[in-house]
Amino acid sequence: MADDTGTDTEPLWRDLLGRELRRARRERGWTLTETAERAGISPQYLSEIERGLKEPSSEMIAAVTGALGSSLLEITSAVVGELYDVGPVRPLRPVGGASALALVA
Repeated sequence: MADDTGTDTEPLWRDLLGRELRRARRERGWTLTETAERAGISPQYLSEIERGLKEPSSEMIAAVTGALGSSLLEITSAVVGELYDVGPVRPLRPVGGASALALVA
């Protein structure tokens, strides 16, 4: 995936998650509305999740995966598989003078 400068960047988790949820929904032949109703969320919110515009909470991810008759493990494994397919794109760079490891500490 290329950024605005034309260099490769790793895809965002929310983009890959959204694609996987959309793939699973379409594989079942369900509409956004059907799936959203089963998950107890609005079709608009589900659409935003699928398009990578929203960073859903773990509760929302569980609701959607449950509505799809899937599991967090299955969906997460598929997303991780996509990340492995992309592979490391470029090393982490310091953000605002701090190292990336300091951000997770």
